[in-house]
Amino acid sequence: MAAAFPANPSPPVVLTFAASDPTCGAGLQADILTLASLGCHPLSVVTAITVQDTAGVEGVLPIDAEWVADQARALLEDMPVAAFKLGMMGSVEVIAAIAEVISDYPDIPVVLDPVLASGRGDQFADEEMIEAMIGLLLPQTTLLTPNSLEARRLAQQLGEANGDARHDHGLAECAHRLIDAGCEYVLVTGTHEAGAQVINTLYGSHGAVRSDRWDRLPGSYHGSGCTLASAIAAHLASGVDVADAVMGAQEFTWRTLAAGFRPGMGQFIPDRLFWSREEDEQEDERADGN
Repeated sequence: MAAAFPANPSPPVVLTFAASDPTCGAGLQADILTLASLGCHPLSVVTAITVQDTAGVEGVLPIDAEWVADQARALLEDMPVAAFKLGMMGSVEVIAAIAEVISDYPDIPVVLDPVLASGRGDQFADEEMIEAMIGLLLPQTTLLTPNSLEARRLAQQLGEANGDARHDHGLAECAHRLIDAGCEYVLVTGTHEAGAQVINTLYGSHGAVRSDRWDRLPGSYHGSGCTLASAIAAHLASGVDVADAVMGAQEFTWRTLAAGFRPGMGQFIPDRLFWSREEDEQEDERADGN
């Protein structure tokens, strides 16, 4: 008689929509590594295929929007999802498809990383895609995670739509405009701003919720934004409130960057499994002590 295996409880399940990155530094693979490292079970929907290395992106092939929707619905009909994470989407049609899918699950928190360009400056989103992102996704977004450049670009497009063509928006004003566009919270990261420290500020409907300072690390990193957004989604999926999720995700991300490595000729890659290597080093030290 075959033995019955006990049904172990499922870890929190997070569904990420993102483009595939063959370097595993950013995109879908970075999300999977981050979510798994933080104790979640990742589900993945491929939105685009890229040709890239650690130096930059050479090509993007968006997946057919119906295929994107079909991937997601098959997963959502099979497993309970605790959080959505949205990354690079590749086309207006894909944005619309994702917006329609997640609209059927209004109680699931949504973390949107508005990937508008690569670290090298390769453009991933034109004005039409930004318009679709603002109109279709922001009203469904729990937390938006733009860097300062993305926050200004999104706010500028919002302003132009309302007859304001100024380019000198402060980051607090940018966040306010984005919240007015529909999202609940905005975390503006300051990697692209000057200073010895990186300042990340979380804004809500009543202004700044928290502001955190992190020592600026040397080098340029491939996938830091993906890591941060996925880490926030992991914390939200585990039942942590937004402010604490942002803090925990920042700490995790900073540690992945501090442990980052440079396997190729381009940017450094965050080490999302830094903790396992630290454990190995501690075991080696204990073994040497014996």
